[in-house]
Parts: sequence; C-alpha cells; structure tokens
Amino acid sequence: MNEEVPVKAEAWGNHSSPEQVEGLFLEGMSPSVKAVEAVIGELAQREIPVLLLAEAGAGKRTVARRIHEASARSNEEFGIARCSSLTPDVFDATGPDSLFAQGTVFLEEIGDLNSASQVKLLESLSAAEGNGNDRLRARLICGSARDLEHEVRSGRFREDLYYRISAVCLRLPPLRQRKEDIPYLTSFFLSKYAQDFRRPVPVLSPQTLQLFRDYAWPGNIRELEDAAKAIVALGDEAIAMGGLRSVLLKSEWSANGEQVSLKHAARVASREAEKELILKVLTRTRWNRRRAARELQISYKALLYKLKQIGYGEYGTS
Repeated sequence: MNEEVPVKAEAWGNHSSPEQVEGLFLEGMSPSVKAVEAVIGELAQREIPVLLLAEAGAGKRTVARRIHEASARSNEEFGIARCSSLTPDVFDATGPDSLFAQGTVFLEEIGDLNSASQVKLLESLSAAEGNGNDRLRARLICGSARDLEHEVRSGRFREDLYYRISAVCLRLPPLRQRKEDIPYLTSFFLSKYAQDFRRPVPVLSPQTLQLFRDYAWPGNIRELEDAAKAIVALGDEAIAMGGLRSVLLKSEWSANGEQVSLKHAARVASREAEKELILKVLTRTRWNRRRAARELQISYKALLYKLKQIGYGEYGTS
C-alpha cells in the first residue's frame, strides 16, 4: 500500500497512531485465542486473500495488522480502507495503481460496499493483477461483521467478488467466548488510560471484577476498552459502572421476567467446558479434526457438528 494514496482521509489511511496498540485484541490464554494465533502464523506465510468474519469490536483490524506484520511484507505499508466511504468516485479518482500497490490492504467492513462500488472493486482488482507489475499486487485482507454468504444469497453482495476475497475465511471469537482473557484486557486498558490521563491505575472492587467476568460484552473488546477508559477518566468506579451494572442485572432475567434457573446455569457451564476441551485438543493436534475426534473419543461427524455449533465449522483439516 502506497503511503501517498490520494483519497479522502476518512476513507483511507495508514493507521499507525498510538491508539492502534498491537496485539491488544489477541493477548490471552483462552483456547479460542490460541487457535486464532496459530492460524495467523500460517496465513502470514501465504499470499492469498483472507476474509475476517467477526462481530463489531472483536478485533478484525488488529488481526489483519498481525497477519501483515508476520508476513514477508512487514516492511511495506499497511493500509486501511473504510468501505462505507469507498464510493465509485473514490475508485475512479485513485485507480488500481494507488489502491493496490505493494504492502497489505485491509478493506474494513466490505459488506458495506454498495453494488456500484462492488463492481468498481472487482475492476480495480482485475486491473491491478493484469498489468504484470508485482509492485501492484498488494496482499488483500477484508473484514466483515455481516454474514457475506447470506448477503450473496440475498443478492446484496456479488458472488464473484465474494469468492475473489475469501480464499480463506477466519472467524474471530467474540469476547464472551474468551472470558478467560477479560482480566488481562481489563488490566491492560486501565494501565493504558491511566498513563494517557496521567492518573494512578485504578484498583477495581471485587463486585466490578465479577461484573466484568459475567457480562456478555455485546460490543466486545471495544466496549470493554470504553468501560475501562470511563473508569479512569471519571475517577469514580461507581459512576462509571452504573450503566453497565443495570444492563447486566437485566440480562440475568429471562424474557418472561423469571430468573434463570440453576439447571440452566449448569447447562451453560457444561457447554463452555466442552467447548474449551474441544479447542484444546484441536490446538494440540494442529487442527486436524480426525485426530482430534479420535482423542475426544467421538465420531468425526459429531465433532464437525459441535464445531459448527460453537462457530468453528470452517477451521481445520480433515
């Protein structure tokens, strides 16, 4: 990616500012994070398009940067394009020679491209690959919070573009599936913003720490970061956490107003334990699913079903 891409700043940029802290989305000990780390190492060595699928705030941008920095292109530019701002006029103004120069290009939320911009992107990719100049063949990584296969079936996303950008699809776990990492991430963000605001690092109460572990974090790591920032900025844990506590208390009640039963809680815990064991075995077998099924003493078909249930149906080899 050429550093001097002549496009609007809000559409494209080299995001190397201090707030882009490397690795902050992946540091941790949870099996799901270790699985993603292993896949990142393999993808970095392969010059193929990657599609990152994850909820908003779950770390697609940082994973793209991690792939770039572990690749042979690490000394080249890492550029980010916000697809909501990539109109046909932007494609026409820049051209493939600027958009897809050497380095790595991350197209953020590619599902936001309208139909006209999708056509322009396909044309730009074809032009960049067809001129015979290696310097115009940037590594392409795309991210989406949308289910692009569903978007293709519904006619909102071009099938030819989908297959062009998704040689490998990598699903990133939401924060609620990697709760073991919440203490580390909380500590990281509290320290970061204490330094930024020149204040002491807060020591959270046991009640707040338990709330952080229990909360589902629908906004993922971005929401956790905002909560930690508010605690430091306000200098008052009780005020900062008031809103989050109310959300959590509401989530502890079912839709009909009844409290969640102990039986239900036990089922949830059992599923989490099963998922953790499956991911640990798959990590140990380098995601060879047949070997993992033998170690787990279940059928290969059963393992595939369980992986699909927990959002890892596309991972691994047979």
